[in-house]
Amino acid sequence: MADIAVAMVGIDKAFPGVVANRGVEFSARWGEVHALLGENGAGKTTLMSILAGLYRPDAGQIHVDGQPVTFHSPKDAIEHGVGMVYQHYRLVASQTVAENLLLGLPRAPFRLSARSLVREVRELSQRYHLQVDPQRPVWQLSVGEQQRVEILKTLQRGATILILDEPTA
Repeated sequence: MADIAVAMVGIDKAFPGVVANRGVEFSARWGEVHALLGENGAGKTTLMSILAGLYRPDAGQIHVDGQPVTFHSPKDAIEHGVGMVYQHYRLVASQTVAENLLLGLPRAPFRLSARSLVREVRELSQRYHLQVDPQRPVWQLSVGEQQRVEILKTLQRGATILILDEPTA
């Protein structure tokens, strides 16, 4: 199980009047890419939202890197290396790319200069081959560029398991 990045076993999740997931099994090894396919309402986003800590399963277990985990929030999930880029982006249109990447980070004991923030975003962008101008306001970006910003935000927070919800939407 050492090469298994994530395993979800017997996952159940219901909402009032609807069962979203029943007995779902999912696993992925490190370095693999998976696609969950199904019709609208099949429970794909719900399952991945459970893995990302947005929802808690009604039953079942999650293992990350061979260790059982319980996520109470997306913050818990990211602390275990699991991050999700949602279908509807969570960016502040009036802020720059760099400012959006700064939002939600734990407070640093010192203030970052604008220059160092821009440099950090450029380095992150180059490391992951997701080119985007850190000084550009988000409202000026194409949908594809906004998606890159969301991916960079998730990777910057420490995600080693990256979930993309409806990446072509």
